[in-house]
Amino acid sequence: MTSAPFQPAGPARRTVVAAAGAAGLAVALSACSGSDDDASGDGAAPPASEGAGADSGGGEAAGAALAATADIPEGGGKVFADQKVVVTQPTAGEFKAFSAACTHQGCAVKSVSDGVINCPCHNSNFSITDGSVQGGPATKPLPAVGITVSGDSIRLAG
Repeated sequence: MTSAPFQPAGPARRTVVAAAGAAGLAVALSACSGSDDDASGDGAAPPASEGAGADSGGGEAAGAALAATADIPEGGGKVFADQKVVVTQPTAGEFKAFSAACTHQGCAVKSVSDGVINCPCHNSNFSITDGSVQGGPATKPLPAVGITVSGDSIRLAG
């Protein structure tokens, strides 16, 4: 009397484990990605024009108008999600720009309030003056981005 080898009716355990791992990875990656919403968190007016038809793919064309100086509050700043840049005005007439990608895990910073640039993913905070870490898990400052101010217009430098 011979018996047929055991054949499970459902998918193999290896297939189930691989599918669960892939699903978990997808969830983790989507949780760390930022949305394109602009949130300044400073009660400022809605965003002004951020360049005519700018499609960033990593940065707006050099020299294109980014904002008017009046759009950036003194002691605060504004995040330009499409251009992946945050522009700040630490003191009257002094404008700085930094990458909007958090140095902790690359999430997009979302707001500027109380003199700091805020990343919502893990609550890292950066100085509006020099991009240095003020708190959170991040250990490296936000990289500076070149801008030019001419009259009342702020532009990305080439």
